[in-house]
Amino acid sequence: MYEVIAQAGILILCGVLWRVFAPQGLGGDTLRHSLTTLVYVLLLPALVLVVLWRAPLSLDALWVALLAASGVIFALALAWLWFRRRAPSRAVLGTVLLASAFPNATYLGLPVLEASLGEWARTIAIQYDLFACTPLLLSVGVLLAQRYGESAETAHPLRNLLRVPPLWAAVLGVSLNLAGVPLPDLLGGALDMLAAGVIPLMLFSLGLALRWGDSWQGKWSLLIPVVLIQLLITPLLVWGLAQGTTLEGEVLTAVVLEAAMPAMVLGIVLCDRYRLDSGLYAMAVTLSTVFGMLTLPLWFALLMSS
Repeated sequence: MYEVIAQAGILILCGVLWRVFAPQGLGGDTLRHSLTTLVYVLLLPALVLVVLWRAPLSLDALWVALLAASGVIFALALAWLWFRRRAPSRAVLGTVLLASAFPNATYLGLPVLEASLGEWARTIAIQYDLFACTPLLLSVGVLLAQRYGESAETAHPLRNLLRVPPLWAAVLGVSLNLAGVPLPDLLGGALDMLAAGVIPLMLFSLGLALRWGDSWQGKWSLLIPVVLIQLLITPLLVWGLAQGTTLEGEVLTAVVLEAAMPAMVLGIVLCDRYRLDSGLYAMAVTLSTVFGMLTLPLWFALLMSS
């Protein structure tokens, strides 16, 4: 796992360095927007489609979704109880709720799971994110951002979900899988080629999203609880809840590792859109990602030895 984290760290560091030096005058935010759009609209849907079309589907997928949803809801509740009287403003409260609850299940979780457990683990990452985290982010998360943000913009949760290309790919992949439709070799090869670009571009884009320039003074009392909830408390809860399911072995390890991922990068988009504290959210992503590089190998070692 340490080697996997180191490899991921190198790609993330490349993104950080690009953000700092902006080669050819291409700024980090501009490049990140282009890359994440490419991944979100084309490459990730291709990966989701080919993985869910081929993967054996079982009751485990339902358990993965239920555990993921439980982790997000628990983290939201815990963060609200802790921050509701400590956050200096409504915008800050909305920001730390989002940062505490939604893990980076795909952008970091998918490459970490695949490299440490094998290609089969991509299915767990996709199920964890697209069957629970993303729907909750675009429904409950959006409603929270609207409630605590300063923007007058409103959006219907169902409309948000219908605009998610990977989610449509997931529905199509599962439908074709359950219908027993064989994946043609030509199409499968093309989808595999597109899917191969997802992991390096995700990790590079994650590096582009990390920010170091904002003042950290006075923010530690907000950031440390976010990191503890994301990296330690939520995975511990998910691990405990999983004992009452049929999940075991490496599947259980994959699910708990997903719960132990740092804060989701996509939350920055909601903070920008609804005028929450985007700078604070970016700090939470940065700090949780840095500490996640240390805690993920520890979780992996603990889970594999249990």
